[in-house]
Formats: sequence, structure tokens, C-alpha cells
Amino acid sequence: MATFLYKLGRLAFRRRHFVALIWVALLTLAGVGAASAPTAASSSFSIPGTEAQKAFDLLDERVPEAKADGASARVVFKAPDGEKVTDPANKAEIQKTVAALKSGSDEVARADSPFRTKTVSKDGSTAYASVSYKVTSMELTDESRDALEKTTDQARESGLTVEVGGDALQAMPETGATEIIGIAVAAVVLVITFGSLIAAGLPLLTALIGVGIGVSSITALASALDLGTTTSTLAMMIGLAVGIDYALFIVSRYRGELADGRDREDAAGRAVGTAGSAVVFAGLTVVIALVGLAVVNIPMLTKMGFAAAGTVVIAVLIALTLIPALLGYAGKKVKPTGEKSKALGGGRKKAAAAAVEGAKPKDNLGTRWARFVVRRPLTVLLVGVIGLGAAALPVSSLELGLPDDGAQPTSTTQRKAYDLVSDGFGPGFNGPLMTVADLKGSDDPKAAAGEITKTISGLDDVLSVAPPMINKAGDTAIISVVPSSKPSGIETENLVHSIRDAGAGIKSDTGASVMVTGTTAMNIDVSQKLNDALLPYLALVVGLAFLLLIVVFRSILVPLKAALGFLLSVLAALGAVVAVFQWGWLGSLFGVEQTGPIMSMMPIFMVGVVFGLAMDYEVFLVTRMREAYVHGERPGQAIVTGFRHGARVVSAAAVIMMAVFAGFIGSSEQMVKMIGFGLAIAVFFDAFIVRMALVPAVLALLGKKAWWLPKWLDRALPNVDVEGEGLRDADEAGTQGPSDEDRELARV
Repeated sequence: MATFLYKLGRLAFRRRHFVALIWVALLTLAGVGAASAPTAASSSFSIPGTEAQKAFDLLDERVPEAKADGASARVVFKAPDGEKVTDPANKAEIQKTVAALKSGSDEVARADSPFRTKTVSKDGSTAYASVSYKVTSMELTDESRDALEKTTDQARESGLTVEVGGDALQAMPETGATEIIGIAVAAVVLVITFGSLIAAGLPLLTALIGVGIGVSSITALASALDLGTTTSTLAMMIGLAVGIDYALFIVSRYRGELADGRDREDAAGRAVGTAGSAVVFAGLTVVIALVGLAVVNIPMLTKMGFAAAGTVVIAVLIALTLIPALLGYAGKKVKPTGEKSKALGGGRKKAAAAAVEGAKPKDNLGTRWARFVVRRPLTVLLVGVIGLGAAALPVSSLELGLPDDGAQPTSTTQRKAYDLVSDGFGPGFNGPLMTVADLKGSDDPKAAAGEITKTISGLDDVLSVAPPMINKAGDTAIISVVPSSKPSGIETENLVHSIRDAGAGIKSDTGASVMVTGTTAMNIDVSQKLNDALLPYLALVVGLAFLLLIVVFRSILVPLKAALGFLLSVLAALGAVVAVFQWGWLGSLFGVEQTGPIMSMMPIFMVGVVFGLAMDYEVFLVTRMREAYVHGERPGQAIVTGFRHGARVVSAAAVIMMAVFAGFIGSSEQMVKMIGFGLAIAVFFDAFIVRMALVPAVLALLGKKAWWLPKWLDRALPNVDVEGEGLRDADEAGTQGPSDEDRELARV
């Protein structure tokens, strides 16, 4: 592996014009494809195999006019103090508004007056009109949303309080500012790390090129592959983070090789041959984690995982080829380790001179920390484990669900509408359950529908049950059930399960099948499906990565330690998410206006993304230790050597990653805010506590046993030479040289 990548790095350095032309051509091709591709209509959200999805499919087949999965808006009216919505003037204004809603867009299927559907509160202060659309919320045009907002704004001028709930106004949050924040922080960290504007600019440039190719390709294929906006958002988030990190690893190693006195072409080859090997395997772990999301069997999640994995592959290829090519263009503007550019106080060559002359390099912070850990491994291990364990304690109170309008910021019209409905009618009206009855197997469909209504009415936590609406064919009925509790409450979830449990008895008595669907039931089914898939997904991802790391480190205990450390950091990060978003601790600091259940996607999402990213640091840091150990250093000294070369770079990479993710905490969307916080805190725990403290502590305690591998397994495993042993052997054979000899070696 190292020899192949060494040749690839030197080839890219020498043929820099050709390599740069290829990547510019790919970026141009992807950009043209994105610009000329038809606009993606939507990304269909389906959860195959769940009862909620089966009910939707049945309604699409038998009652297509119902538009069960169409967008909806609930326009809530509240009369001024001392008045009622039934007063003549207010009633006339509401009816006028409903008529305007119906005629405002061709996508509106129906708009029902609250006086016809009797959705007026008992005290007469509040009423709501239901608007249903012919298309899903993701397909709804901006013109339809604008018409809805314009109509409600006009209604407010009459003195009525008018707010809009439902998913019709739901739009993807704008994230442009967050990427700018992440890139700005990354730029500052890179300049501090490299002491050179040119060296700092290379990782940023290549990361942006990689993200540009990845996101443009996703946009170009969005219509054909039914990819949603969230797909490109995730790809951008992951691609930007790993793209900067991988380039950072290569450029840092290149500067180190220059400081050792190598010529620039040879330094580029060796940087790609050594750090590039770590990048390849780190990238593979990320790809495994993202592609493994297919285990969940939610098509949208699968597509997101594959698209993000594709962007990671592009980032790896760019790091291995475009980075050495750009280093060739930069020439002497990229200084060896220890030198700074003139713009940043350059001219100091002490570290480089010391390295060339064989003097002992000056201890850096990473070296001093590693020596402390090696001297006190048990203390560091206990403090780290106890600290992360304490942070993980809130996980025992974890409640999973999907956010509804009640989790929106209090300033939004969706949240105001939610509160008005809760106050005027009861919290259950914000999430009525849609019960679908398949009456084909019943001898008396109408009697069966009546029996179903009666049975549901007798269940706990049922506030009201609407009369069944039977289709023209008489084989399907829709029954609306209003719970007493809020949509995200555990009581509502129990009611859904109670209705489904009662379905078995109903089928045996009447021959009719009962299914529960609607937004609330769909959220419950998604949560259950994600929970059921978590352990198989964890086993698959960790298992495959464990095998991969055995090949990389040629050890059993090092990969095992890496996996256990990752699990500890993820549990601690989930605990922090629970404390902030469910319990409300420090909620005001992070802009959390409403506590509630944790998004059901968070555990599996954090496992997938954080595992891949955490292994980046594990591979890069520990391969330097393994490299030193293989080259003859004692286990304790190898740990110190690994930290001297890798701690600064890994710390910079982690800070950059945290900056990219933390930028999303500023989003107005609770879901995006939660993802940003969860990933940022997980990277902090994993990089600075697990990799920087627990990993060296465990390795110091294990000593030579850390690198133990059964002889039979050692013979069976392929030798990928991540440490660059083949390059070192070539040096010792006297083939190290700046020109012809090196090229001859590259052909061996």
C-alpha cells in the first residue's frame, strides 16, 4: 500500500498539470450537470414494512382523492378579547379567508370552513380551518406557500389572531451562514497549525473542490434518483469536514518530510505513502459507516448515506492526487515543519535545522502530554472513563420521538398555532390519528366501520372519534381519532399501539382490518424502526471496521480498544444531548426554547457519522505510534513519538470538525440544532478525551501486548504496509535519492 501510494504521490507531483486538469474538468462537468439537470420534484419519504406506510399505500389505491400524504395547513383563528369567532363580523372574515385559501393555489385540494366542520372551541374564542393540498410538503411550490402567507396576513388586518400550523409552511432551513462560520474557523486553525497562508489554503481549496464535485453530482442526479435537499446538506457537512482533515494530514506529513531534509518530490511521495495510507483506511471506515445506513431500510436514509459516502471517496482521491499536485505548484512557498512564511513572521528555521543536523527536536505540548500519560496511565484512564461515564448517565432517561410543531421556536407561526389549538381544544387536536379500515373482508362494511368506531371510543386517552368516512366503493373507511395527549407524548404512542392491538379482535369479529397512520403514527413507526435497526447496524459497522483495523494495525487489542472508546464517547455525547435538549440544562445557551424527546434518528445517525470520523483520528494517531514501534522504538517511546508528530494535527483536525458541526447549532430548526450539537460534542469527547487520553493510557498499560497478533492470523492477513516499512527498507538499501534512484525504486 505505502509503496503504491508513494509512486502515486510522486507521479501526481511530477504530472501536476495533468492531475489539476482532470479535477478541474470533473468539477466543471459536475457543475454543468447540476445547472442543466431538471429540478427535483421531491424526495419521497417512505418506510417500507410499517403499518403506517401500508395504510398510506392502501389509501392511494382506493381513495386517491383523500391525498393522505398531501401537505396540510391548519389556519387557526382567535377572536379579540371579549369577542367570539362566531360574531357576525369575525365569522364573515373567517369565511372570506377560507374562500381565499381555496382559490389561492391550484395545488389546494380542499379548504374546510370551521363552521362546516364544527372545529370551533366550546368557549367560541378559537376556530381552525383545515387546508389540504394535492402534493406533499416537499413538492409544494413557493407560490402556494406565498399565497397561504399572504391570505393569513390579510386576515390579521381585521383584528383576528391568525396563525398557521401543519407542514405546508415547512421548508428546509437555510444553512449557508453555518458553512461560512465553519470554513472561517477552519482557516484560522490551519494558519495557526501551519504558520503559512499557502499551506493553510491548500486543505480549504481541495475540500471545497471535493464538496463542489460531490454536491453538484448529487444535484445533477437528484431528479433521476429522487434525492432530497437533506441529502446534499449531509454530503456537504461530512465532505467539508473530512476533506479538510485528510488534506491536513497529507500537508502536515509533507512538511515533516521536508524538515527531515528530503527533496520536494520525494517528500510528496512519502507523505502520500505514509499519511495517505492512514487517509485511505480512515476514509474506508467512514464509507462503511455511511453505507451501513442501508441496514435501517428507510430509502431516504439509505440514499443520504450513499451520497455522503461518495463525497468521502472524492475527498480521499483528492487528498491522494490533487494535494501532491498543488504542492508541486506551491514549490518553496510551503515551508518545512518549524518554518513560517514571511507574512507570519517567517525566517526562523530552528526546528528544520535541528532535524537536519540530527539534534533533539524541541518538545511540543503533545510530547509533554504523552510523557505525562505514559507515567500516569492508570490515573488518566480512570479519570477519563469516570468523566465520560458521568456524562453518559442521562442516556438512562433517553426518550426518542420525532419533533412536532410543539418543538418549534416560540416566535414561529407554527408554534403559535400549536399553542392556540392546545389552549382552545386540547393538545390531542394537534396530532389526530388517521385510522384506516380495510372493509373488503367484511360481510357488512357499514356495520364493521361502526364497530371499529365503538371499539376505539372505549380505549384510554381517546378524546373524540369522528364518524367513519367510507369511500364510494364501500371497501375502505377513514376514521379520525383525537387523543387526549400531545402528539409527541408517550400516552399517544400507547394509544396507537392499543388501536393496533384491538385490530386483531376486530378482524376476527367483523373481517375488517384496522391500520393506524397519519403524521403522528408515521413518526412512531419511524422511531420504532430506527430503534430496532440500531443494534444490527452497530454490529455491522463496528464489526467491519474492527476487521479493517486489525489489518491496519496488525493487532487484536488496539482495534478492540478503539471500538470500546468510540462507544464510550457516543454514549457520553448522547447523554449531553439528553441533558440539553430533553432536560433543558444550559438550554438557553444553545437556543433551546422547548424541551422534548430526542429525535429518533439521533442515536443511529451519531453512531454512523461519529464512528467514521473518530476512526480518522484513531488511524492517523496510532499509525504514527505503530510506525515508530515497527521501526524499533520501545512501546512507551513510540507513544511519545506518535504524539510528537500527530497530536497537533489531530487536535487541529478535531477543532475544524467541531467548528463545521457547531455552526449548525445556530439554526432555527430544532432538528438541525440537535444534530449540530450532538456531532460537535461527540467529536470533542472522542478526539480530546478518548484518542488523546484514553488511547495512550491503555497502550501504555498494555506495552508490547498492545501489538500482539496470533501467528496464524499474522500469516493470513494481507500486509498493507501502512507504516511505510517498504520505503524505509529502500532507504536502508541505499536507494534514497532525489532523482533517478528514486524513480527506479518507484518502479520496483
